[in-house]
Amino acid sequence: MAAVAESLSFLGLTPSARDPATAVRRRNRGPRNRKKGWKRWAGPEARLGREIGDFLEDVTLQQRVAGGLIAEQPDAGLFFVDTGNAEKGRKRKNKIREKPLHIDLVLQPDSKVPPPKDILSHQIPNGKKERRRRQFWERLAQRGVLPRAERRLQTRLQNAAAPPRGPPREKAPEKGRVDPGRSFYDIWADDNPLERALVGQDSWFLQQTQKQRVKRPPRLQQKPSQLPAVEVIAPGGSYNPTFEDHQALLLKAHEVEVMKKRAEDKVERQLRFPTAAEAPTAETVFREQCEGLLEESEGEEEEEEEQKEEAVGGAQPSDPPRPPLRPGKKTEQQRRKEKEARAQELRRRQEKAWRCRQQQLFRLRSLGWQLRRWEQELLRRRRAREAKRREMEGRPRRLGRIKYEDPALEVQLSDELAESLRTLKPEGSVLHDRFKSLQKRSLIEPRERAKFKRKYRLKYVEKRAFREVTL
Repeated sequence: MAAVAESLSFLGLTPSARDPATAVRRRNRGPRNRKKGWKRWAGPEARLGREIGDFLEDVTLQQRVAGGLIAEQPDAGLFFVDTGNAEKGRKRKNKIREKPLHIDLVLQPDSKVPPPKDILSHQIPNGKKERRRRQFWERLAQRGVLPRAERRLQTRLQNAAAPPRGPPREKAPEKGRVDPGRSFYDIWADDNPLERALVGQDSWFLQQTQKQRVKRPPRLQQKPSQLPAVEVIAPGGSYNPTFEDHQALLLKAHEVEVMKKRAEDKVERQLRFPTAAEAPTAETVFREQCEGLLEESEGEEEEEEEQKEEAVGGAQPSDPPRPPLRPGKKTEQQRRKEKEARAQELRRRQEKAWRCRQQQLFRLRSLGWQLRRWEQELLRRRRAREAKRREMEGRPRRLGRIKYEDPALEVQLSDELAESLRTLKPEGSVLHDRFKSLQKRSLIEPRERAKFKRKYRLKYVEKRAFREVTL
C-alpha cells in the first residue's frame, strides 16, 4: 500500500512521464554477440537507470516551470476562478496593449530555479584567520579584557569628559612638525627650520648622536644634462612664420624623411631577391668555387721545379760529404787587434755624442720652435676634447638597452598654415613632449610600451543559453 501511495503522490508534467513503479516494462531486443549490442542498455539495472533518469528529468522540468513539484503546489497556484466574460475581455485588451517586446522576452530568464551562489565574490582574504581572531576577542571581552587600541580609546574619551585638574599642558611638537602652517623649504639649505634647534651645539656630539645633517654629495649639484627643461621650437613652427624660416623648417623635415627613406631602401636592397640577370648560373658558381686554386697550383709546380734543379746542379753523387769547418784557437795577435778595434769603436761613439751635444747649442732656436709647436698641438687636442665633452653633454646618455630617438617634427605645409588664431589647430601632446624631454635630459631611460604576451591562447566557448536563443 505504501508503494501505491507513493506512486499516486507523483504527478507527471508531460504525457510521456511515468512513475517508476508503474512503468511498463518492454522486452529488449537485439543481438548481444556483437559490439553494438554491448552499448545497448539491458538487464534490470539498465532499466532502473532509465526510469530514474526520466523521473529526475521530469522533476527538474517541474522545478523550472512551476518552482517545485506540482503535487506539492497549492490549488491557488494551479487553478484560477473565471469571474466572467467582461473582465476576461478587459484583461485580454490590457495584455494586448502591454505585450512586451520579443527582445525583452528573450533576455528574461526562463527558469524559476535561482542561480547558483557565486562563492568567489563572497570570499574574504584570510577569512578563517580573521574569524578566529574575532571569536578570540569576543571571548576575552566577556571576561572584561579589551584590546590595547580599545583601551586607549576609552581612556581618551574618559579624559576628554573629565574636568581639567590643572593648567593645560603644552604638547611637545611632533618631530618634523614644528610649524604645521609653514611653507615648503629646501632640506639642504642652511636656513633649514628642522636644524634650528641644533644650532650652537657641539659637532662631535651631533655626529655621535646621528643628529648632524648629512653632507650633500657634490655630484647632486651637477645636472645630468645642460639642456633646458623647455626648449623653444624653430622659428618656422610659430603661428605666423616668415617665408625663410618656414622653408628652413621644411628643409629640415625633408632631410629627416630622406634619411628614413635611405634606411628603408638599404634594408630592402639587402633583402630583395636577385633578378634573372643577376641570378647565379652554373658557370659563375664553378668559377667562384675554383677561385684561387689555379694560381696556387702553378706556384707550387714552379717551386718544385726549382728545388729539383738545385738538387741536380748542386752536389754530385760521387763527391763525399764535407765536414763543417771549426774555428781554430785565436792567436795573441788576433786578440790584440780585436781589442784595439773595440776601443776604437768606443772612442768613435763618444766623439760622436760629444759633437752632437756641441751641435745642440746651436739648435736652441729650432728646439724652441719645436717645443712651441708641440705645446700648440697639446692645446689643440685639449680644446678638441673639451668640445667633444660639451657636445656629449648635450646629447642624451645611453641609460638602457633602447637608444633615444628624437620625436617627429611638427611641421605644416604652406597650404596648411592657419590664417587666424581661431582656425589654428593644436598639434602634438604636452604629456608626450614632457616625456621625451625627460628622456633627452637623461633623467629617465628611453622606454617602449610593454608588449602583452599571452601565456595560453584564448579559447572561445559559446554558452548554451546564448546558443538556444533564435531571433
